[in-house]
Amino acid sequence: MMRLTKPAALTLSLLFSLLPFSPSALAADKAPQAQYAIAMHGKPKYGPDFKHFDYVNPKAPKGGTLKMAAVGNNYDSFNPFILKGVAVAGINRIYDTLMMSSGDEPFTEYGLVADSIKVANDRSWVEFHINPKARFQDGKPITAADVVFSFNILMTQGQPGYQAYYADVKSVKAIDSHLVRFDLKKTRNRELPLILGQIPVLPKHYWAHHKFDSTKLEIPVGSGPYRIEKFDPGSSITYVRDKNYWARDLPVNKGRYNFDKIVYDYFNDDTVALQAFKAGDLNFRLENIAKNWATMYSGSKFSSGEIQKEEIPQHLPVGMQAFVYNTRRPVFADREVRRALAYAFDFHWTNKALFYGQYQRSDSYFENSDLANQGLPQGKELSLLEPFRKTLPPEVFTQHYEPPDTSDKVTLRDNLKTAYEILKKDGWVIRNGKMVNAKTGQPLSFEILLRSKSFERVVLPFTQNLARLGIDANIRLVDSSQYIERMNHFDFDMAILVLPESDSPGNEQRDKWSSHAANTPGSSNYMGVNSPVVDQLVGDIIKADSREDLVTATRALDRVLLWGYYTIPQWFLPVSRVAYYRPIQHPTHYPKSGVDIDTWWSAAR
Repeated sequence: MMRLTKPAALTLSLLFSLLPFSPSALAADKAPQAQYAIAMHGKPKYGPDFKHFDYVNPKAPKGGTLKMAAVGNNYDSFNPFILKGVAVAGINRIYDTLMMSSGDEPFTEYGLVADSIKVANDRSWVEFHINPKARFQDGKPITAADVVFSFNILMTQGQPGYQAYYADVKSVKAIDSHLVRFDLKKTRNRELPLILGQIPVLPKHYWAHHKFDSTKLEIPVGSGPYRIEKFDPGSSITYVRDKNYWARDLPVNKGRYNFDKIVYDYFNDDTVALQAFKAGDLNFRLENIAKNWATMYSGSKFSSGEIQKEEIPQHLPVGMQAFVYNTRRPVFADREVRRALAYAFDFHWTNKALFYGQYQRSDSYFENSDLANQGLPQGKELSLLEPFRKTLPPEVFTQHYEPPDTSDKVTLRDNLKTAYEILKKDGWVIRNGKMVNAKTGQPLSFEILLRSKSFERVVLPFTQNLARLGIDANIRLVDSSQYIERMNHFDFDMAILVLPESDSPGNEQRDKWSSHAANTPGSSNYMGVNSPVVDQLVGDIIKADSREDLVTATRALDRVLLWGYYTIPQWFLPVSRVAYYRPIQHPTHYPKSGVDIDTWWSAAR
């Protein structure tokens, strides 16, 4: 499952049978029926007459203003769907999608712009029926033609991820004004009907007179619960709740979108943003810096309760935060070099000295979930990997991956010695204090690209450790615009990235790991993974017939990626650290993601 836009919702319709949809339960001799919801595996949690999700407060009052920080130099686009430009924070709130994912299931969608979904028994097509009440923000009706337009424009002019995401769609057409049909290729792509439900619905009539790939700051017509009220480039943007939003009373929207206004103020530096929050200029903050959380959230406003401070648990995969190698660069094309450099990162010291012991070490791309590899491959997972035994590193079958550490009687000196021995065996030598290739004399040196100054304190000790090995690693700090441009074109040696994952991985894995994505500018395959084994395992994930098969294939992929040494894993935190001013409140039950700010509200009167 991929979150290219914000989740959207699907309305209940009395025109269709309201039976839960389970793909595996379809009988071949029965005509497909229109359903109110669709689950990736099993049945939807919520029945056809549900009133609201369990993790919202259906009686939450409307009103108030939510003010948050956006850290970055600027924005120059209101279009989050294209590669060009820097999209403004929060822009996805102005668009709805055909269906909405619930926050307390692995992957189930309920109705919003479409009020039902019908899937062919042989999965050769899927149809969405558009709710006749659905409207764009200018009052014009949403039609099947708008959905066709949205799909086609995303595939031809949108970010490259869309092409990978919807690769198994053969064609799309409007059957009538309210019925759109997608014909699918002959694959076992079980997720495809659900991810088509995530298509953001764009107004064909608006874009007929505007250039889609332009970054001009011209307020577009949306389909969602908020519209842009005003903006000041480089300073702020304000969204206002659309009081004419046609879907505000749907079950999937009950208790959601409660703030009358949502404001993002822009700051070049996160430290300044924190001070603005403590001064009362902002009223909600998600804290990502451990030192700040340990030392900066105190004072009279905290002790009086004016500012609330919480750690909210999350139960979704946290993905992988890591030093990421760009294997397209000659210096990192060698797996042994990548393996050796990992020994120079001292997580134990970093966590204790810089993060006050708050973090846990990452050792999976699907950390904090049942999708993470465990022990040695066995059973079905071993069967998936066995055909590739001769091409995979032997450790895939014989060892459980653990990143180098210094927490158990192993010192940094020991690890640096190990790194030196790996490099020496691989053909590197020390000459004049520098690590060089014994044959070519080429020094082992590279650049670490950053866009946040706060990461310098993490990277500097790492570069100092590398220097002890004769390796030159230089930090390059650039602004957000330049950083995005360089990452989109894979113009970096090493970077620090968060590689997010969902509880139901699927088609988006192509954009992250496939050989095709490795050569596609703008894809999420930053490391340049180019492996037939990985391609096969991604296909196994997409074709998984059950949750069990999905978990098995994902664990196998996780294992292969880890032993490929494409990253140096850093750390994770199974909670979200938030602070907010007292008038703001949240439900007592949380979605699996922990924080869904669209379910919060202001109690101010």
